[in-house]
Amino acid sequence: MGVASSCCESCCKFRSRRSQQYEPLLLENEREAVADLLQYLENRTTTNFFQGSPLTALTTLSFSDNVDLQRSAALAFAEITEKEVRPVGRDTLDPILFLLSSQDTEVQRAASAALGNLAVNSTFPENKLLIVKLGGLEPLIRQMLSPNVEVQCNAVGCITNLATHDDNKTKIAKSGALVPLTRLARSKDMRVQRNATGALLNMTHSDENRQQLVNAGAIPVLVSLLNSVDTDVQYYCTTALSNIAVDGVNRKKLAQTEPKLVSSLVALMDSPSLKVQCQAALALRNLASDEKYQLEIVKADGLTPLLRLLQSTYLPLILSAAACVRNVSIHPQNESPIIESGFLQPLISLLSFKDNEEVQCHAISTLRNLAASSEKNKTAIVKAGAVQTIKELVLEVPMNVQSEMTACIAVLALSDELKGRLLEMGICEVLIPLTNSPSSEVQGNSAAALGNLAFMLTHDPDGRTASDDYSAFNDVWDKPDGGMHRYLYNFLTSVDATFQHIAVWTIVQLLESGDPQLISNIRNSNLLIPAIRQLATSRTPTPTASVGTPRSHHSQTQSYQDTEAGDGHGEIQLLARRIQEIVEEDIDGGVPRSVTGSHIGTSSVASSTGREHEELRRSVREAFSSTGSYH
Repeated sequence: MGVASSCCESCCKFRSRRSQQYEPLLLENEREAVADLLQYLENRTTTNFFQGSPLTALTTLSFSDNVDLQRSAALAFAEITEKEVRPVGRDTLDPILFLLSSQDTEVQRAASAALGNLAVNSTFPENKLLIVKLGGLEPLIRQMLSPNVEVQCNAVGCITNLATHDDNKTKIAKSGALVPLTRLARSKDMRVQRNATGALLNMTHSDENRQQLVNAGAIPVLVSLLNSVDTDVQYYCTTALSNIAVDGVNRKKLAQTEPKLVSSLVALMDSPSLKVQCQAALALRNLASDEKYQLEIVKADGLTPLLRLLQSTYLPLILSAAACVRNVSIHPQNESPIIESGFLQPLISLLSFKDNEEVQCHAISTLRNLAASSEKNKTAIVKAGAVQTIKELVLEVPMNVQSEMTACIAVLALSDELKGRLLEMGICEVLIPLTNSPSSEVQGNSAAALGNLAFMLTHDPDGRTASDDYSAFNDVWDKPDGGMHRYLYNFLTSVDATFQHIAVWTIVQLLESGDPQLISNIRNSNLLIPAIRQLATSRTPTPTASVGTPRSHHSQTQSYQDTEAGDGHGEIQLLARRIQEIVEEDIDGGVPRSVTGSHIGTSSVASSTGREHEELRRSVREAFSSTGSYH
C-alpha cells in the first residue's frame, strides 16, 4: 500500500513552514521530535523505528494536535512498514490507531496503509490479532464509508489482510464490516473492487461467516462480478461462490435467485487465466452436489470445457475437472451424455495417474457411476479397456483407489452379458487377494464383485440353471493367496455379519451352478462345511460393520437386515441351511434346487415360505447390486 508523498519530504516542508509561522504553536517535545525524526530518516537503513527513541519521536508527532505533524507521522509509518515488517506491540500500534481516527484524509490514508502493511505478512500473524484486539476494526469500517477512493482502498485492503487469520474472521463478520465490503465490491475503482472481493473471499472459510455474508447480500454481487474484466476479481468471486456452495442451504438459495450462475461458471472454464478455470470447475463441482445442478451443468454445455480441462497437463485443472465430472456423473440421466462426449478414454488414462491419488479416485468413481444404470454403458466401459487397466493397477494403487476400483468391478459384474468376459480376463486373480486387504471396504467390495460374478448368469423361471461356464472359479479355488477356498472360509468365520452374509450367499450361487467340480470342492472342504454348520445352528447375532458392499448413488443405502434382530443373522442362518440342503442332496445324488421360485417353499427351514425366500433372495441381490457415489 503506497502513499502519495514521502515522510521526509513532508517533514522538511513542515520544518520550513514551522520556522516562518507555526513555531509558537509547537510544544518543546514536538520540536525535538521533528528534529529527531529528520535525523533518523536520513539514516533509515540502520534505524529501528519500532522501538526506542525513533518510536518515541513518531508517537509524539502522532498524538500532536497539529495536523501537519500527524501527517508526517502517518507518512513515516506508511513508508517504514512498506519497507520492513516485524512483530509489533501496543506501543507501535496505539499511535497508528490514533492516527486512523483522524478527520484528515491524508492522515487516514497513510495510517490505514501502515496498518495494512503490518497485517500483510503471514510470518507475523500476531500483528493481525493485536490490531483487531486493540479496536482497529471500528475506524477501518468508518474509513470504508469515506467518499475518498484512496482511503476506501487502503481501509478495505487492511480488512482483507486482517481476514486472512481465522481468529479474526468471526470478529470481522460481527463488526458490521460485511455490508460496506459488499457495497465496495461494486466500486468503479478496480483497486477498491479487488480489495473488497478479496476480503469477501477471506470471509467464506467458515459456515457461520458464509451465512453472515449471504445475509449481507453478497451473493448477487459476487455472481454479477463473475463477468468482471479483471482476472483477480473473477478469481476472488469464483472462489468465494465455490466456498458458499459448500452449504446445501446456500445452494438452494443460489438455485432460486441466480439463474445465470452455471452458464457464467461454464464460460469461465474457458478463461485465459488457469486459476480462474480451476476455480470455476471447483465451484461447479460444489454446485453439482445437488441434483438440479448436475443436470443444469450438462444442459449448459459444461461437458465440453470439462473434457478439455480433464486432458490438461496442469494438475490443479485435472483435479478440479475430475472432481466436477464425478459429481455430475451421479445423476442417471447424465451417464450416457458423459460417455457420448468422449470421457471414457481420458478417465481410464487417469486411473494410472500415480502423481495424485485423488485424481485416480475421482476417475474410477466416475466410471463406476457411469456404469450404474445401463447395460449399454457397462459394455462401453469394459470395451474401452477399463477392466484391463484396473486389473493391471489395482494391487499396487493406494487403498482408497483400491476401494473404488473394486466397487466399480462389483457394478460391472452385475451385467449378465459381461460376467463371462470378466472371468475370461482373469479378474478373480486380483479380487481374491484383496478380500484379505487391511481395509474392510476393499474386502467387502472385492467379495461383492466375486459374488456378483458367481450369480451366473441366469436362473430361468422353471428353476433350471443355464449352462454357464464356472471353470474360472475352479481355476482360482486354491490360488492365489489360498484362492476362493480361503477367502470364503475367512468370511464365513468373520466377526462381521456382512462378510458372513456375502460368503454364504456366494456359496449358494456356486452350488446352484451345477458345476460338479465346484460342488465337490465345497462338499469336501474341511474348512467350509464346519463353518457353515456353525452358522446354520447359531442363534447368537454377530456384529455388522458399516462398510462392505458398495452402496447405491441413486437410492438410499441398502443394508443387510435380519428378519428378527435387524442384523442380518436370520438371513445368514437361512442361507447356511440352504447350503446344507444342497450339499446333502448332492450326496444323495439329487439335483441341487434353486433358491428362487416355488422350489423355496419346499425348504426344510422351519416356518419359511416361498415368498419369504424370494424376499430373501431379492434383499441379498439388492445389497450386492447396489453401488455408491464417491461424493
